[in-house]
Order: sequence, then structure tokens, then C-alpha cells
Amino acid sequence: MRSIVKSQWSKVSLLIILLVFIGIIAVSTVSAEERLMVFAGAASKPPTEEAAKAFERKTGVKVDLVFGGSGYVMSQMILSKKGDIYFPGSSDYMELAKKKGVVFPETEKYVVYLVPAINVQKGNPKNIKSLQDLTKPGIKVAIANPEGVCVGAYAVEIIEKNFNAQEKEQFKKNLINYTESCEKTATAISLKAADAVIGWSVFQYWDPERIETIPLKKSEIIRIGYIPIAISRYTQNRALAQKFIDFLLSEEGKAIYRKYHYFMTPDEAIVWIGQKKPVGGEYVVPKEWLKK
Repeated sequence: MRSIVKSQWSKVSLLIILLVFIGIIAVSTVSAEERLMVFAGAASKPPTEEAAKAFERKTGVKVDLVFGGSGYVMSQMILSKKGDIYFPGSSDYMELAKKKGVVFPETEKYVVYLVPAINVQKGNPKNIKSLQDLTKPGIKVAIANPEGVCVGAYAVEIIEKNFNAQEKEQFKKNLINYTESCEKTATAISLKAADAVIGWSVFQYWDPERIETIPLKKSEIIRIGYIPIAISRYTQNRALAQKFIDFLLSEEGKAIYRKYHYFMTPDEAIVWIGQKKPVGGEYVVPKEWLKK
């Protein structure tokens, strides 16, 4: 009887040991899971979220996305000393990142191109047809905070170059808010918090049931924006970070951005505008537009 009990106990013990061993392997597998952290400007949020999921399905690598204003997420990356990739919403902030030495300049690539535009509520209930219409009394306008959000800087640049002093003053009277990111700029229209924003032409395709784009006159557009990407100096896996960048630039990756009507080349943006414009560059926002 004792030998039978002993034999059964040995089998149970062996099973317990086997289960513990399997558990250790499972924990080790989870802890060893490959991950990437991307600090990204929200100008690319909808397609980038979709692209990250596609990359995860393809490779098994989990991509953690941190979205916000391009300047704000760069500050987060620097303060935390973490992150594998910096993916701002415009050239301005990538140039700043290179000056600060927080990315590897030789890894920079251009993913897509953007054109500034006026975005209004679907159906355009306020009948906004031009930039000057944003100065009419009673029109509620929002722009992104130009101190940390790329599309806000573009908005200020357009206002400064196209409005006289009186028009600029009236625009400021209509300005109800600075938003904290591209996403929140588009949301201001979706939620009807504003009648119009100066945003990107692609906002319409983020929420086509609630957002409509009114193109600016070709003479009013100063430059074409682009969304650059580069590997962060804080990365723990440069090869894996490069693999994600390569995926975004592949035909599979490009197809995702194209679905949201991002321009894949400067020529595509020029055709939409109807006139050749400078691509990228930097703009210093006047102090009067910065929050105190």
C-alpha cells in the first residue's frame, strides 16, 4: 500500500515540477517579449495606430505608441531617457531633436507629406469659404498650441503672412482655445467646440462624418509639411527600431497612410495645392503667440 501511495505521490510531484517548469518558461517568454516605444506627434495618429498593429501581427513585436504634441512628446522622451523612435508631426521638431542630439540623424526618413487647410463641421454650417472668413465676428476658431504642436506653428505662420494687423486682431478675438495636439485640434471640430480650425487636409479623413476640409488658396500656403521619423539615442534595440521604420516605408505601410489620404510624395501635395511650394523647413513662432 505504501509503495502504491509513494508511486502516486512521485507522479504528482513530477507533475507539479513539470507545471512549475512550464510556468517559468511562459514567464520568461513574456518578459523577453520584444517591444518598441515610439514617441509620436499626433499628426499621424490614426494610420500609425493601424500600422503598429499590422507590424505586431507580422512580427510579434509590440509597439507602444505615445502620442501628443511633437514638442511635448520629445520632452517626455528626454526626461524619461526612454524610447526607440521619435516620429514628430513636422520637420521643425525633428530639426530640434537633431540639435539636441536625441536622435541618430543618419536614420531620419520622410514617411508622408501634409498640407495645411481649414477644417470645419460637416456641411459647413457657418459657410466658411476662406481664411478671411475666420475673422468674421461670431466665428469660433481654435488652433493648436504653437509652442509645442507643429500644426499650431503652421497656423501662426499662415496668419502672420496673410493677415494685416486689423485682421490678425479680429482673428485673435475669435480664437477660443489652444489645443494640445493635432488630435485635439481635429476633435474640436468633431465635438462642435469650434466652427473652424487651421489644421491639416487629412483631418477630414480622420472623421469624415463630422469634419470637412476647406482648402486654403495656393497663395496662402507657405510650405508643405512632412512627417519624419528617426531612431532615438535612448533605444535599447536599434535593429528592431530600424525594422519598424522599414515597415512604415514599405508598400504595405504606405498603403495604410494612403488610405487616410496622406500625400506620399511632395509632387502629390503640389498637385493638391495647385502650385509648387517649399517642403519642410523651420518657423520661429513670434513671442506674442506663446502662452505666458
